[in-house]
Amino acid sequence: MLIPSKLRRPARLQNSVLRQRLLDRLSAAANYRLALITSPAGYGKTTLVAQWAVIQQDLGWYSLDESDNEPEQFANYLVAAIQQATQGHCLRSEALAQKHQYASLGTLFAQLSVDLADWTTPLFVVIDDYHLITNPLIHDAMRGLLRHQPENLKLILLSRNLPSLGIANLRVRDQLLEIGSQQLAFTHDEAKLFFDCRLDLPIATQDSHRLCDEVSGWATALQLIVLSTRQSGTPASKTAQRLSGINSSHLSDYLVEEVLDRVDGATRRFLLRCSLLHSMNDVLIDRLTGEENGQQLLEQTEHQGLFIQRMDDNGEWFRFHPLFANFLRQRCQWELAAELAEIHHNAAAGWLALGFPAEAIHHAMEAQDQDMMCQILLENGWELFYHGELALLERCLKKLPYEALIQRPRLVLLKGWLAQSQHRCAEVASLMAQDRDEMAKHNVVISSRLQAEFSALLAQVAINTDQPDEAETLAEEALRFLPQSNYYGRIVATSVTGEVAHCKGQLDQALTMMQHTAQMAHQHGVYHYALWALLQQSEILIAQGYLQVAYEIQDQAFELVGAQHLEQLPMHEFLLRLRAQLLWSWSRLDEAEKAANDGLNVLASSQPQQQLQCLAILAKIALGRGDFDHARSHLHRCENLMSGAHYHSDWVTNADNPRVLFWQLTGDTEAAARWLNQTVKPDNVDNHFLQGQWRNIARAQILLGQFDEAEVVLDELNDNARQLNLVSDLNHNLLLNNLIYWQTGREKEAQRVLMEALSLANRTGFISQFVVEGETMAVQLRQLLQLGVLPEMEQQRTRRILRDINAHHRHKFAHFDEDFVQQLLHHPQVPELIRISPLTQREWQVLGLIYSGYSNNQIAGELDVASTTIKTHIRNLYQKLGVEQRQDAVLQVKKMLTMIGYSV
Repeated sequence: MLIPSKLRRPARLQNSVLRQRLLDRLSAAANYRLALITSPAGYGKTTLVAQWAVIQQDLGWYSLDESDNEPEQFANYLVAAIQQATQGHCLRSEALAQKHQYASLGTLFAQLSVDLADWTTPLFVVIDDYHLITNPLIHDAMRGLLRHQPENLKLILLSRNLPSLGIANLRVRDQLLEIGSQQLAFTHDEAKLFFDCRLDLPIATQDSHRLCDEVSGWATALQLIVLSTRQSGTPASKTAQRLSGINSSHLSDYLVEEVLDRVDGATRRFLLRCSLLHSMNDVLIDRLTGEENGQQLLEQTEHQGLFIQRMDDNGEWFRFHPLFANFLRQRCQWELAAELAEIHHNAAAGWLALGFPAEAIHHAMEAQDQDMMCQILLENGWELFYHGELALLERCLKKLPYEALIQRPRLVLLKGWLAQSQHRCAEVASLMAQDRDEMAKHNVVISSRLQAEFSALLAQVAINTDQPDEAETLAEEALRFLPQSNYYGRIVATSVTGEVAHCKGQLDQALTMMQHTAQMAHQHGVYHYALWALLQQSEILIAQGYLQVAYEIQDQAFELVGAQHLEQLPMHEFLLRLRAQLLWSWSRLDEAEKAANDGLNVLASSQPQQQLQCLAILAKIALGRGDFDHARSHLHRCENLMSGAHYHSDWVTNADNPRVLFWQLTGDTEAAARWLNQTVKPDNVDNHFLQGQWRNIARAQILLGQFDEAEVVLDELNDNARQLNLVSDLNHNLLLNNLIYWQTGREKEAQRVLMEALSLANRTGFISQFVVEGETMAVQLRQLLQLGVLPEMEQQRTRRILRDINAHHRHKFAHFDEDFVQQLLHHPQVPELIRISPLTQREWQVLGLIYSGYSNNQIAGELDVASTTIKTHIRNLYQKLGVEQRQDAVLQVKKMLTMIGYSV
């Protein structure tokens, strides 16, 4: 929950001086990216901006305190302030902030810029006390926001120092409005107005001017003069002389003598105890004082001029002037040291009564009250966990002695989920094992229900660390004992059960479990598990060969991401990666490339190691285009990442696939041999993940001429693929079978498996899987077309594959380029007729397409000319070749290709 007072512009102080000269300067704030008001404490920064804000319509206010140095809290309040200014316009940013579904503050602020793109009028966001921010992550994000903020967003920062936000650059570009100490210092006229409003007896103008000069126009000093004059009857001139030359660092002694020592004991005690609160209302004051007149005490303190300020127009929330607050806290540490724990304890109880457990935890930690910390965590820990207060929870758990923690198993469970949510999977397993051992030693009793909750967590850890058998046992135990009301644990366990079935190749069961998981997760608003379940369904359907259905499931996932603002979750990258892989299969390479790059953008603030799979897909896309240079670049990055990190076996499989394919296409047998000697051979082939790695192995073996070994591997892969209904894997495998049969001279078998692969492609939609096989595939597909043995659908797919091979790989079989033609014409065995009547470059192109199996209309489409033009080219080249029909032309090309050393 957000404290409302931190988001309210301060109420205008009674008898405050209207400083028109400064308000006129601030009126130009709409012309600048940033208005920066800097000065030491007590110069009236907040009062000035509060006066200016009175007439502003679209304005949000954010008053900082020390707790706002956490990026998550800063983000929540800043977005809330912008929502205040825009009347709730930035819904996507608000949802991301509340659910902490962003990779970094920078990505959240980027979404803010998108949300504000269609806001038409200037809006202002005031951030007070920015000097309290020391976290470099926040500074970096704010620098990014200032660089890229929409033209309509204007920031007003109030700070005691110059913030680290690239101010010099803004100043040079005339995008900075600055008001500093010299401008904030009271002028003679302003000081006279100030005294006239506050002193019972008028002060002479000459005396007022002198007093203003003696304290250099420092607003706090002017207030102290008034306070001292009221309390002691000391002439204002004498007080001013004592304040002359004093600054905030030497103010403590003066405040003791002139303020604290002059109030009665009850008031002094009230001020010191309340100083530990950054903001206060009657409920908190009642808790700290033990009385029931908190509102009255606050108003009396305000009436005495003791540097207390209203934080809202209703007068519900108050805070001390920052300068006075710091002084009081320091004095409280000295004078009430023995009572500090009690004061913090009472403050924590007050915040709990108001429904702010996060604020309560801060005071409980300051009180070092272990019992209260445990109480807050047990009663509110999961609420804070779901709201993303991970850093606060971790800090609090670390404050607890280990002995206190293990006596409370639910806190041990919370600690485990905290580590799991931060992707520390390997660490979670060891931490949980240690904690469970210690609980057993201390005879801590764990109920069957709580044990089931532990099992759900450990099941998730086990499946993440590639231990499906262990995960299955734990998930079954969790589902057996968890009540229906424990929806989160049951969602986790059901999801893990589906993943286990997926890993074991039980695809129908896995699909059912994931559909059930998605339904439960949607029902209870656990949207990240709903997204995960949709992604798993998509993967399963792809494995079963239902790529179109998988595509539609992905569309549902994209809708969920948009509706629930999950754009910054790592799972969004997984979705984009799956979409890229599917689009690659269909040879929609431009769309696939965009999806993969969008996935990299999601990971922009994550560790580079997370980029491996997107980079691998980009390498495959480059190979699909025949672009070896870009493929080599992407693969080089993949290899660097793999050399410096440990990856899940599935990730390794997906990264190895384009590497081995690249070695095949470039004939790099040395790299393939090194990899084959070092790579881990999976124990079985029970799922499509393991099929993928064995297929990588078989491809490397084929490249190295180890045909028998590769054939043994593929026979087993095919048996399992048929048994487990792994249609896509079977489609892949048959293409490698074809490669073996073709290279070992078994053309009939090669033709048979190729025809089966084309038939399966009617279900999978595969295109690129054929295209990347290149020249060998092109030759065989042309033969099938010439033989006329393919059904209509397979004929259409074959022509599409050949068209993509021709477009992307530029095989000389289909595109006789100038170098190739020159090589042919200079060959001593070239027919004399071709020397005498050489073909034009266009006629060579047409001849290549005829050889590739293209019809006249298809050739016209490929070369973007009229069909009548193609007929003319064909008639001319037939005459020059001395042939009368298409089959004779194809035979003539075969002879020429064989003549110069090409295997056809």
